[in-house]
Amino acid sequence: MTSTEQPPPASRGRQAHPEHIGHVIFITAAAAMGGFLFGYDSSVINGAVEAIRDRYDIGSGTLAQVIAIALIGCAVGAATAGRIADRIGRIRCMQIAAVLFTASAIGSALPFALWDLAFWRIIGGFAIGMASVIGPAYIAEVSPAAYRGRLGSFQQAAIVIGIAISQLVNYAILQLADGNQRGEMLGIEAWQWMLGVMVVPAVLYGLLSFAIPESPRFLISVGKVDKAKEVLGEVEGHKIDLDARVAEIELAMRREHKSTFKDLLGGRFNFLPIVWVGIGLSLFQQFVGINVVFYYSAALWQSVGIDPASSFFYSFTTSIINIIGTVIAMVLVDRVGRRPLALVGSTGMAIALAFEAWAFSAELVDGKLPSTQGAVALIAAHVFVLFFALSWGVVVWVLLGEMFPNRIRAAALGVAASAQWIANWVITVSFPSLADWSLSGTYIIYTFFAALSIPFVLLFVKETKGKALEEMG
Repeated sequence: MTSTEQPPPASRGRQAHPEHIGHVIFITAAAAMGGFLFGYDSSVINGAVEAIRDRYDIGSGTLAQVIAIALIGCAVGAATAGRIADRIGRIRCMQIAAVLFTASAIGSALPFALWDLAFWRIIGGFAIGMASVIGPAYIAEVSPAAYRGRLGSFQQAAIVIGIAISQLVNYAILQLADGNQRGEMLGIEAWQWMLGVMVVPAVLYGLLSFAIPESPRFLISVGKVDKAKEVLGEVEGHKIDLDARVAEIELAMRREHKSTFKDLLGGRFNFLPIVWVGIGLSLFQQFVGINVVFYYSAALWQSVGIDPASSFFYSFTTSIINIIGTVIAMVLVDRVGRRPLALVGSTGMAIALAFEAWAFSAELVDGKLPSTQGAVALIAAHVFVLFFALSWGVVVWVLLGEMFPNRIRAAALGVAASAQWIANWVITVSFPSLADWSLSGTYIIYTFFAALSIPFVLLFVKETKGKALEEMG
């Protein structure tokens, strides 16, 4: 670009208010169905943990590997999804993920051996990883800037609803099986039904992907300018100057080339600073231990003396709190900004985790926590989930979808999402062994990371509220 070349006046498009916001919401919600499956598939295993341990007669170490192995697939899916989406489009990527989710649901429900179950969990993990990248990127690309924070929040809202629905389905199936996770229903065990029900939303996701338009940025990148104008008119309003809006996107794209891993490097072996910030956001989101709640909470509560039916119920109630916190974040993310929400959340999480660490430090009496510590543990767990949901749960996905410059967005988002899945794997695979060592000590570690996230946000995270994607970087 020459020194006199200026962006066209279409930047006013970022203030556009589409005539049919309901249509934009439908497009966003359909894309966020991948987030629903992300949450559902990630959390549904919570109801099967003890049944898998019993059926295959395995110890904590092997069990943790089976639970966590899906996250390896997540990391690979996240790392490759950006490149796949740049080559064949966002919609085709969603359809591939839908097929993988469906296959994983059927295979996981009907395993003939432990390694077979692990294989199908890897396939499901690959689909989750793809959805974790494509959802935020697509939503950011079709959302008018005036609504982008709230629409970007749909991804996390879908994730937490998926988590809650999975726990509700697990609880309902457990009741039908008379409280026995291994109770037979129509020839297969209850925990297998828990894993297999996911086939329903997986098929729905695939069908919805045929009802939404391709990203205008992808359409422009492959020369389908007229179709891109049509989509931009749908999502940003026909009153804006569509020619100027396309010219603005084309200008931004001329400054860039297809993002690759090499583009993320600021030196021979060092990432650009903005990429490190994205990785840091992903790591802190996981190192506070949030996914212990969604993968192990039923087993955790049973380990401190709560009966299986009640443990499933508490897993469901934390999921409801998760939804409430996410709704709060969706209301506030475009009003107060991303950084303030992250700081409030970090503070609340650190305090709640410290109380959990204190509660779990008590000696068990007849296999149960003393009543005071038990009550504190339950309340603190719900408070922790609330503060995570109203802050880091939403803010990280919104930031990752919009904080990177156009020229590296797809590749950078893939790396950041991969880092998130690797961190998730570390937490998931280490928790059973750490809990055997010291449940209180484990929560002290999570408290430390929650507290450390405060200076990280203050020093390194920039506010992106109200900025167009073309302004990033």
